[in-house]
Amino acid sequence: MPDAKRNFIAGEWLEGPDTIENRSPSDIGDLEGVYTQASPEQLDTALDAARAAQAEWAAYGLERKQAVLMNIGNELMARADELGELLSREEGKPRAEGRGEVYRSGQHFTYYAAEILRQLGQTVQSVRPGVEVDIKREPVGVVGVISPWNFPMAIPAWKIAPALAYGNAVVWKPANLVPGSAHALAEIISRQDVPDGLVNLVMGSGGGIGQALAESAKIDAMTFTGSIPVGRGIAAAALPNMTKLQMEMGSKNALAVMDDGDLDVAVAMTLNGAFSGTGQKCTASSRLVVHQGIHDAFVEKLVDATKAMKVGHALEEGTQMGPVVSESQLGENLDWVEKGQAEGAELACGGARLNMPHEGYYMSPGVFVNATNDMAISREELFAPLTNVIKVGSYEEALATVNDTRFGLSSGIITSSLARAAHFKQNARTGVVTVNLPTGGMDYHVPFGGRGDSSYGPREQGQAAAEFFTTMKTTYTAAGTPE
Repeated sequence: MPDAKRNFIAGEWLEGPDTIENRSPSDIGDLEGVYTQASPEQLDTALDAARAAQAEWAAYGLERKQAVLMNIGNELMARADELGELLSREEGKPRAEGRGEVYRSGQHFTYYAAEILRQLGQTVQSVRPGVEVDIKREPVGVVGVISPWNFPMAIPAWKIAPALAYGNAVVWKPANLVPGSAHALAEIISRQDVPDGLVNLVMGSGGGIGQALAESAKIDAMTFTGSIPVGRGIAAAALPNMTKLQMEMGSKNALAVMDDGDLDVAVAMTLNGAFSGTGQKCTASSRLVVHQGIHDAFVEKLVDATKAMKVGHALEEGTQMGPVVSESQLGENLDWVEKGQAEGAELACGGARLNMPHEGYYMSPGVFVNATNDMAISREELFAPLTNVIKVGSYEEALATVNDTRFGLSSGIITSSLARAAHFKQNARTGVVTVNLPTGGMDYHVPFGGRGDSSYGPREQGQAAAEFFTTMKTTYTAAGTPE
């Protein structure tokens, strides 16, 4: 048994009271490592250290802070092959996706390194003569970060990088399914010119360390990505302390395929949107709203292309879709297959557990047809390599169907009509809209977030992140008169 990799608390690598194994979903015989779990007392130590470190970090000069974030970003990009393999090994996405995620994580840090020098305030005239008004942003303080397993490097990066850029300290609890990527990022940060305790890695269960972090009066803000039930629990725990919240939760994204759209483009965008990351992403195209004029031709092409996808070990050459992340997630996915069929949807292909050379959590990508928008498989987030086709008779019905959801993260349309594209962009009730592109794959320099049950609080990414990670101060000064 390898030595347990430790938590990073108050500038030290510390053992904890318990450990977990990190096994690959591609091959459960592959033990990537053993990771310690933090105790409640260690979490408290991390919170106190973060408070002290935040004051010191906020006093750093801008260029000194910029160098820290630039160093982190450059190292992530330089080590994208190595760390991407680690990410794919523990999470299950194909090697190319893992590498791309690590590289993009580095870009988040270099982007926010540049933003450090763009923190401009405002000086305005008062309505009162002889008074000057200054408006500026200040750090919110200590930020709790709870990150999910599906993007184990990118989501922490797009939370931690702006937190640091705007002068905050971080106490970070990653998902227990992906401790390797978290430990690797924390190790890179640990070697930077930062105060001890500025970024703390506290690994542990959601119900234990995560709940305690959400309940703590020692944090000023909490940023979370995960499921709606957990998000609601975090909100309830944080409310007594009036903790500032930013939460990205579930969705049920729709891709509308119109009769004037390019079928090959529609199929390619669907495969990317529905099955990359094994469908385990909040921007997955899990509803395909297809015009009846091209419905049959689209379904035939989609089913053929889905059947042709290579499912395999995340690190094997040519793998297009890796395994599901865990045994429990696979079980939930297969339950959804049964529920969809019981509701009357027809499984046109896939949706079955696969026997592979390596013992892992493999399933074939699945396509439901003859689905309706009132079925549970069309209402609830599945987080699975499953998508369902809903036939509609017009563009107007398609738009209404896209918007008929309690969620509102991402939506897209496949069309060659500029008028339809413009109307859809204006009327789709989602935070992200795409045209002739997948519903996933967002840029890092622009806002990201949704509506309805998908999101709560200020947007993530880009300059919009300042709304969450800072607080505004307005000061008034009597200008005086020259002698």
